[in-house]
Amino acid sequence: MAHRSYRDSNLSPIWALILLNILVAIATLINRDLIFLFGVSPATFIDRPWTIVTSMFVHSGFWHLIVNMITLYFFGAYLIELVGKGKFLTVYFGGGILGSILFILLAPHYSIGVGASGAIFALGGALAMMRPKAPVLVFPIPAPIPLALAVIGSFVILSFLPSVAWQAHLGGIVFGLIAGYFFRKQERRHFF
Repeated sequence: MAHRSYRDSNLSPIWALILLNILVAIATLINRDLIFLFGVSPATFIDRPWTIVTSMFVHSGFWHLIVNMITLYFFGAYLIELVGKGKFLTVYFGGGILGSILFILLAPHYSIGVGASGAIFALGGALAMMRPKAPVLVFPIPAPIPLALAVIGSFVILSFLPSVAWQAHLGGIVFGLIAGYFFRKQERRHFF
């Protein structure tokens, strides 16, 4: 089996997601009301059910967008290499939607949730289950750490920061861990 690098892989779903996130970010800079129209909120979800998906494309600021898109690129490229585009998209959207559902159920009533973090944590959860010992660099740690430790550690640390939708992160990581468990079982069946 030949090893393929990220460069010769078909990363079109990742580039499409990144482009869509950037376009929505530009739109929300032009019209800030779009954040409330597309962000998910327990108080308005019944009237705006589309927000369970659209909230994944709205970000609260430049750094929120940049960190999510960089992580999407690296985690996404690795996951596509392991499971293909279809399963990658299933994990991404499944984790993002479960993250939105948990946000609706567990967040304060008048809060609003935005960002791709639930979907990103789903990718991380799947990778943590499939390749837990893969070395990754996490700023500002100067040496590689196991991928599972990086994903779980990031989830725990971010959960204690103010204004972070830990509920969405929880939904994403749970979806990703479950998907990764089944992908890993399929992988083992295929090779043994």
